[in-house]
Amino acid sequence: MTLNRYDNTMAAELNSTQAVIDVAMRAAQPHQLEPGNFYTLVTPGGGVQKVDLTGPEHTGIPARKSGTTLVRDVDSFLVYFDKHGDESSEVYADVESRTITAVLDAHTADDARWGGHRLELRLRPTSAWRAWTSMDGQLVPQGQFAEFIEDNLVDLVEPDSATMLELAESFEATTSAEFQSSQRLDSGQRRFSFVEDVQAKAGHKGEITIPATLTLALRPFEGCEAYRVTARFRYRLDRQKGALTLGFKIERPEDILAAAFEDIRTLVDDGIPEEIAVLNGAPSR
Repeated sequence: MTLNRYDNTMAAELNSTQAVIDVAMRAAQPHQLEPGNFYTLVTPGGGVQKVDLTGPEHTGIPARKSGTTLVRDVDSFLVYFDKHGDESSEVYADVESRTITAVLDAHTADDARWGGHRLELRLRPTSAWRAWTSMDGQLVPQGQFAEFIEDNLVDLVEPDSATMLELAESFEATTSAEFQSSQRLDSGQRRFSFVEDVQAKAGHKGEITIPATLTLALRPFEGCEAYRVTARFRYRLDRQKGALTLGFKIERPEDILAAAFEDIRTLVDDGIPEEIAVLNGAPSR
């Protein structure tokens, strides 16, 4: 009976010793460290080494959102803002640069945030707006003017495109004529008299009447509505050469751009949460 108790005690001690050896052996064997965790290791010399595997270079996940996304219309701005913005995001409208910028990770009332994740609506003029403003204030030969009108008939409201096409064809047909006089009519229109063959005794004479103003429907920016634009006809008649040059002057184009920008700002303001105001200015860099 005594022998059996001794044998059992020895067996228990041996098992305990083996367990300690197994733990030590497992600790001594290399283990793969998992990304996303922080480890403290004991070196063979008894020192302590810290291993940080929580960074994005280990996890493949950025530590925070960053960068500036550029969009061209209000709908795109609101879709991106709805996905990434929160109640502490800030929105700025800069009328000078005609941009609307959202700082999606702006500071909260109590805590600082990075302010590095941004969304910018950068308005771009339409091709029609660029075309008309590029000719604004210029006087060009009648043939060149006629070509411009023909290329941009779709933007004309008054006179209508059919009337202006007829006028453009008249200018093209009289490029070699000699213009001799002009007369302002009671309607505000201008009538020009010309002679097609001044060398002939009975040279063909004729008249061309141009309107005082043009009314256009132009979208200043991509993604916005069309605005009513008034352009006043301009001309210069060189009586010595019989040459006629034509052009137009857009009335207060900056006011049209400002109104279009304000309307776009209102659309953004209506589309974001009520607790976020659109501020006048630009965010800090």
